[in-house]
Amino acid sequence: MTFSDLLQIDILFWLIALPIVVVLVCCLIWQRYQHQKLESEMSMLNKVQRRTIEYNLVLKAMKLAIWHIDVQERTITYDADYRDALDIPSIPPGSDVEQFCDNLLPEYKERIAARMMDLAEGRTDQVHEQYQAHSPLGDGTTWGETYAVVDKRDTNGRPVTIVGTSMRIDKQKEIEMALIKARNQAEESDRMKTAFLANISHEVRTPLNAIVGFSEVLAGNPSDGERTMLWKLISQNNDRLLHLFEDMVNMSRLEAGGGSVHKTRFLIGEFLQEVVDKYAAQAAEKHLTLTVDEHSETLEPNTDRDRLMQIVCHYVDNALKFTTTGSVTIGSNLEVGNMRVWVRDTGKGIDSEYCGDKLFERFVKIDEFEQGTGLGLSICRRLAITLGGKVGMESELGVGSLFWVDVPYA
Repeated sequence: MTFSDLLQIDILFWLIALPIVVVLVCCLIWQRYQHQKLESEMSMLNKVQRRTIEYNLVLKAMKLAIWHIDVQERTITYDADYRDALDIPSIPPGSDVEQFCDNLLPEYKERIAARMMDLAEGRTDQVHEQYQAHSPLGDGTTWGETYAVVDKRDTNGRPVTIVGTSMRIDKQKEIEMALIKARNQAEESDRMKTAFLANISHEVRTPLNAIVGFSEVLAGNPSDGERTMLWKLISQNNDRLLHLFEDMVNMSRLEAGGGSVHKTRFLIGEFLQEVVDKYAAQAAEKHLTLTVDEHSETLEPNTDRDRLMQIVCHYVDNALKFTTTGSVTIGSNLEVGNMRVWVRDTGKGIDSEYCGDKLFERFVKIDEFEQGTGLGLSICRRLAITLGGKVGMESELGVGSLFWVDVPYA
């Protein structure tokens, strides 16, 4: 075989092999490209899936729903809804837009519907509203907040699509209500403190002026009869002043926590007789009859005896103070799981305007010619609360009054 023949064979070989090599290289490149493309698509798919999961978690955590309204079709579609992740039924896609407001409470329904109509008809560009709605699970009501804006308009500028979000804001509302309550309590506390100081200054000044004034008259060497009368008036105002300071200390102690309640078991009959014995001399001085009611039930309560004694003694003290003729009677009986201890007098009674809880406020003035209630009845109410009970009263003008305290009885 000549050189020329070999050369022709070699050329023919390369003419055949070169396209094959090129095709193989192209196939390898294409395969590598397809592999990289597949990897890229898988990576992108994983990112999308991960972002979808994160997105759903955010919606679920924020309790957020995203929706759009087709103004011409008057339909609403939820593009993303936190309720789906919680298996809570929501509005199906393409539902009538009226369903948006169906679940709202009546006091919000009309206002929200009017605002959304303004948005759909181009009278406003955005809506921001808070509302209450019935819970989709039927377990009460929930608070929600909606933001909505016009997304697309036609050539005439009329809204075509509205997009918006709806969010549950129950926790936000709880915090808001708690802050409002705390602010109101602070304002009320400040008001009560101002009123308390004003009343205290008046209550202290009245007996103090009497003590100072009568002491000056006493220094002028009056007659024996006048001296005796002045000493009596000074003594009465001293007692009144000391009693006021004692009430202030008791009230401060109760408002600071009141100390611990020491429950003991005792016979209520002996308890009531002890009260009668304590005030017998004061009743005799005013020619009043002070007795234990003969129909009182024989009970053996388990409560703080000292605190109950403080309440009943204050009732008796008030009854003797404001009763001029007749009697004061104390007694006890059972009242639907509670033991009631009561004090009845035959005084002039109290106007119905002041009967009830109002009389147990601080420094209530019933009669311009009589002392006010001071702090005593307010202390009685606070003491009853520490015992797990309550206080109350009934009265009729010209007949008398009945004050009572209920404490739990087992």
